Amino acid sequence: MSKGPCRHKETWWWNEEVAEAEREKKMYRKWERENSTEAWKEYKKSRQSANRVISSAKAKKQKECASDLNDPEHQNEIIRMAKQMVKERQDITGSNCLKGVSGKVIVDEKGIKDSWKEYMEN
Repeated sequence: MSKGPCRHKETWWWNEEVAEAEREKKMYRKWERENSTEAWKEYKKSRQSANRVISSAKAKKQKECASDLNDPEHQNEIIRMAKQMVKERQDITGSNCLKGVSGKVIVDEKGIKDSWKEYMEN
């Protein structure tokens, strides 16, 4: 198990049912220790069931949000979830800074994109 704070942020679809499915999915360590086909089949089965639980939780939460769309009490929660969804779909550039042709470090996103564009054109 890793030490330190959790690296993952809270997701909009996470609930206790998903948490339980994720705990059951810890069969990987058993397969890693035993290295047997039975343990691999158990891990694969638990992984598939966890994925089914996650997809059903996402669908259920989307339906709840659709029904709460006009409710002013849930408006802030819906905005928060929309921001998380947009953030999940952003392109990953791989770094926060880049050294330009001149040797200076570029930190702003537009500058990094322009630098990569210039590099690829050359």
